[in-house]
Amino acid sequence: MAADSAPMNLTHHFLIAMPGMEDKTFNRSVVYLCEHSERGALGLVINKPSDINLKVLFEKIELHLSRPELGEAPVFQGGPVQTERGFVLHEPVFTQAEKPEESVYASTMTIPGGLEMTTSKDVLEALATGAGPRKVLVSLGYSAWGEGQLESELAENSWLTVAADSAVIFDTPIEQRYDKALMLLGLEAWKLSPDAGHA
Repeated sequence: MAADSAPMNLTHHFLIAMPGMEDKTFNRSVVYLCEHSERGALGLVINKPSDINLKVLFEKIELHLSRPELGEAPVFQGGPVQTERGFVLHEPVFTQAEKPEESVYASTMTIPGGLEMTTSKDVLEALATGAGPRKVLVSLGYSAWGEGQLESELAENSWLTVAADSAVIFDTPIEQRYDKALMLLGLEAWKLSPDAGHA
């Protein structure tokens, strides 16, 4: 990469694990990147459900979930960092025209590309009352890469990347998300060799 070229920015992209990925956390995973800069990257795995659902999670934090359509939705294993902490990936509650520049929740990252990621409990309290964002993905833990780490994994052909499509996150059955993300690249899993790029 030329020294004067802009640093790679994969914010609002999917990382799709190559078949050779042996790390149990990331094998066949799709990671939605919430942030990527020269300092590193942060993302949430969107296709690895944990063994608890939102109803159970809300009971644990002593909130009653009054949105029955969300009760059976799984809580995801977002990654190996801070696995006791909740991360809520969601559609913006307001359009930018209605409420520009700030989120309605205490601790929210606005992701260029149209989604938000909230770590404060107030988003869960809003869901408990029947309000809050319409489409949500709740995970415990997140995935993180230090400075230059993701770039070196990409150079080793560990991941494929593609611009994210929120329909894969919110509207696609979990077991189909890996294949759907690959289809955004025009690829199918069986065509990928674990040895690609390692002649």
